[in-house]
Amino acid sequence: MTTSTRSSAETISLFQKYVIPNYNRYPICLTRGEGSYVWDAEGNRYLDLFPGWGCNILGYCPPRVVQAVQEQVANLIHVPNTWYIEAQGEFAEAICSRSFGKAFFCNSGAEAVEGAIKLARLHTPEHKYKIISFQNGFHGRTLAAVTATAQPKYHQGLGPLVAGFQYAPLNNLDAVRELIDDETCGILIEPVQGEGGVNLPDPGFLQGLRELADEHGLVLIFDEVQTGMGRLGTWFGHQYYDVQPDIMTLAKGLAGGVACGAFVARDEIAPSLRPGMHASTFGGNPLAMAAGVATVRTIEEENLLDHARSMSARFRDYFTPLLEELPIVREVRTAGMMIGIDLTVPATPLVKRCLDQGLLINATHDTVVRLLPALNIAPAQVDEGAELLIEQLRQLSGET
Repeated sequence: MTTSTRSSAETISLFQKYVIPNYNRYPICLTRGEGSYVWDAEGNRYLDLFPGWGCNILGYCPPRVVQAVQEQVANLIHVPNTWYIEAQGEFAEAICSRSFGKAFFCNSGAEAVEGAIKLARLHTPEHKYKIISFQNGFHGRTLAAVTATAQPKYHQGLGPLVAGFQYAPLNNLDAVRELIDDETCGILIEPVQGEGGVNLPDPGFLQGLRELADEHGLVLIFDEVQTGMGRLGTWFGHQYYDVQPDIMTLAKGLAGGVACGAFVARDEIAPSLRPGMHASTFGGNPLAMAAGVATVRTIEEENLLDHARSMSARFRDYFTPLLEELPIVREVRTAGMMIGIDLTVPATPLVKRCLDQGLLINATHDTVVRLLPALNIAPAQVDEGAELLIEQLRQLSGET
């Protein structure tokens, strides 16, 4: 089906009958998107500053990605990893030549994190199995990934959890040092905590983790599911902070909105993932690989790393003055196109207010407005979105 034949209400009724209701959904059926705009079944247009929860890093239906998938689907849709395909080699080269090491492809961020955890354990002596992660981090929904996620609300009803995970406060090197023992094999961290509220590392903190990992023979893993593929105005978050991890995980915007995940490991570590130890049936499939190559080309040919840095500054210029103007704005945190506005009141009501005005945003960690705009968002769209959001913040502040 290429066009909508149902109203939003009719589609919602279909979901109520046949789809497990484990998501809190807005009462709107989206049917078409272009760039940073998306339309619903009734023809209403929305400006999306959180497109695809960060997966649509080039906005909706980026032309090169659309063309690449259309061409690929006519030749090969799926090939198992018992064969070679050109697109997978080409995409691996595109990623690793812009970062380091060798790539393994899967389908999601949680899968990438699972693979990175296994590789860290496989690469270190057999008695080493513990991994240190960080409070308010988020690493995915599979059992090991959710155990690595140091937020108790995600653990409820899932016990017993996977053994070996220990949690430290962000930006506390002493706490990390105290957790390291003879059974520790790795450290897992997001260069910028996304779901946790766009929390930034203090200057020198990631460098300190690198030094601790080197000192104790640990594998340093950066979860770059959100910070990868240009999100911070550099290809990857470790480049933004100038700290080299041993493994990094990727997903979300990796293939321009097509389902794709990966992890990249340093050349010395990659061989520890021996044949038979890990696999992903659909990982590295031709469609995702073609989309990934097209995503890299789009970012480079449209100079989107520079553009992202420029648009980040444009957003920051809008939001920073709110710290003086509005009592409900506690902090503004930005790293490239990851933007968090921390409020003194719950942020969820603001999502509904903005939705009614045709603006899509996200609330996370109770009080944080989170934006992950597309790298190619236009200056006029930044202005439109920032002004709409600020107006709603002013109204909310006046009511508080």
